[in-house]
Amino acid sequence: MTANAIEIQGLRKTYRAMGNQPPKEALKGIDLNIPAGSIFGLLGPNGAGKSTLINILAGLVLKTEGRVKIWGFDQDVNPRQSRAAIGIMPQELNMDPFFTARAALEVQAGLYGVPKAQRRTEEILALIGLTDKADAWARSLSGGMRRRLLLGKALVHSPQILVLDEPTAGVDIELRQMLWTNVRKLNDEGMTIILTTHYLEEAEEMCDEIAIINHGAVVVRDRTANLLARIDTKTLVIQPEAPAPADIPMPDGVTLDRRRDGALAFTYHRNRTSANAVLDALRNGGITIRDVASEEADLEDVFLSLTSSGTAAR
Repeated sequence: MTANAIEIQGLRKTYRAMGNQPPKEALKGIDLNIPAGSIFGLLGPNGAGKSTLINILAGLVLKTEGRVKIWGFDQDVNPRQSRAAIGIMPQELNMDPFFTARAALEVQAGLYGVPKAQRRTEEILALIGLTDKADAWARSLSGGMRRRLLLGKALVHSPQILVLDEPTAGVDIELRQMLWTNVRKLNDEGMTIILTTHYLEEAEEMCDEIAIINHGAVVVRDRTANLLARIDTKTLVIQPEAPAPADIPMPDGVTLDRRRDGALAFTYHRNRTSANAVLDALRNGGITIRDVASEEADLEDVFLSLTSSGTAAR
């Protein structure tokens, strides 16, 4: 096993001018190492460059400049070995409607040069929950089942790295849970997982580390826990015994949100104000507290703060 599953240095991609449109620089010198054996989140708003990066890893898009190593193989020096080390589950439901589920896996394995004796078609069908649909035409499968089949196709050549591009977009809860159970199992067996998703709670729950891309550049890369710690705001939610007065004197920097259920939500910066200061201000204002709870920042707060206009943090 290599220390890094993927190593990217100075990766640039510029799409040539089309018509009256100027050239578009989709990636602007990406430097990124993804540790082997991790579940790594690759996040960013639409148009940030995530899909271009994934397509370069898959060998579907030619880079303009830079170096990419996949499982120790330089993409330019050993293109076949680098492609064999990675499996891509695309976001689009692209498959041949005239193959059965079993045939689709067999054909995909053949394209990767997997000998028949080494193919794991039945094992993969069981993993993705399509054993009972093995002989059904792909065109007859539901959208969720087709997405399962895409996962199976990404696994036929036993890659060391699995890229999941928006794998749960538009799927039901049951399929989402099945997918994450399988992902955790594959990761426990040593497979490196790279996840792109718009569901930030999934990234927060699943990923060991996260890189956020915006405007073709990595704006931050860190362990998930460290990213969450970057937002120093905290909210105290107070349930008063009686309706609170209109004016509640508070320390500077503390904001109040009056919620529909009568709760008072006080948001403050932990590096400037303490929870005790907020509670003392409430007592001094004659407010009796029935209940109190705290709310921490989540990954969505971090994401928005780092991808808002003009933000570029590392």
